[in-house]
Parts: sequence; structure tokens; C-alpha cells
Amino acid sequence: MIDFTLAPEAEPDAREAGRLLFAGPVDFVKGVVAMPGLPPADRIEVCFAGRSNVGKSSLINALTNRKNLARASNTPGRTQEINYFALGEEKYLVDLPGYGYAEAPVAIVAKWQALLKSYLAGRSTLRRAFVLIDTRHGVKAVDAEIMKLLDRSAVTFQVVMTKSDKVSRAEREANIEQVKAALSKHPAAYPEIVLTSSEKGDGIETLRAIIATLE
Repeated sequence: MIDFTLAPEAEPDAREAGRLLFAGPVDFVKGVVAMPGLPPADRIEVCFAGRSNVGKSSLINALTNRKNLARASNTPGRTQEINYFALGEEKYLVDLPGYGYAEAPVAIVAKWQALLKSYLAGRSTLRRAFVLIDTRHGVKAVDAEIMKLLDRSAVTFQVVMTKSDKVSRAEREANIEQVKAALSKHPAAYPEIVLTSSEKGDGIETLRAIIATLE
């Protein structure tokens, strides 16, 4: 059985690679609403997936050290496209539509889900999906569904726990254990969990280093 642990702090070389990657140009490339619109698969990419209001936009902004690269919104389901960002000439960072939508029409939700499935199953340059889990809530049913989809698509995914500063230490520890137990059911899950706070900067250097060193 795989032993799930919290990701350690990055080694100095990896941390510096992460700093350099995200200190360089980070540019919005395009928003994609259908598979034919995807950019050429000419570089490694990583994607970020998460339930609505999990803090995905805030995390991407913290990673890139930019205030409004990914628009943060209090309206669930605001991101309706697959948004591509170029990390220099080296990698793509891909922001997927939020799932578990509370305020989106059923037809739009179905369209997003179909696009998500097509993307995850058909993108050869996708090296890792980062699945964001709110530290206050742990893994919910909608999160388990996306993890099953990643299992079926044979896409390695790594959990990033957001808003770790918003709970007590005891609650944080309990929810980390809940996440570990949930991940044990998923063969595509990477064994290290990244604990982050976009507001305080916790875990940001570690996540940058992970992305920078993927090949």
C-alpha cells in the first residue's frame, strides 16, 4: 500500500529552478472551449483542477507572483474555459474549469465536463494534474469523481491542499488524514501532498519546484 506523506521542502537546486521559472515571463495564451482550439502540444504542461471556490485562482496568482493573472471570483463556475498560460518557452500552466458548480446551467456544466474528459484523456504532453482540495473540508464526493476520471485517463495527479491557514492545527491534521485515506483508493495519485496557503505563501516554493523539475 502506498504511504501518502506531505511533500518535503524542495532541495536548493529545485527551489532555484522553480524561482527562475516563475520569475520569468508568464503570459496568458488563450481560453479554449473545444479540443481543436488547444495550442500545439509542443511543451510539457501541468493543469490545475479544483472544486469551485477552492482557491485555484488565488493559488495560480501566488505561484506566478501576479495579482490578477487568474481572475479570482466569488461566483462558482466563473471559469468556463480551459485557460492556457505560458511559463516562458518551457512549459504551459493550464487552468481547468471549476467543478461542483453551484450556479451554472445544466447544459453548460455538461459541456464543461465533456471538454474536461476529452482534455485529460487526450493530451500527450500533460505531465501532472494538480487537484486542489480545501483544507477546511477535505475530499468531497465531487473531488473523488475527478480523481476517478484521472485514474481512468492514466494521468498522474497530485493533491494540493489550499487555505491551510484557515483551520486550527487539530482540524488541519484530521483533514490531512482524511485526504490520505481518500487517495489510497486512487492508483493515479502521486504519494506526496502539498500543503499551501496563498495568503501566507506556505508551500508555494515547493509547488514551483515540483512544476519546474517535471520532465
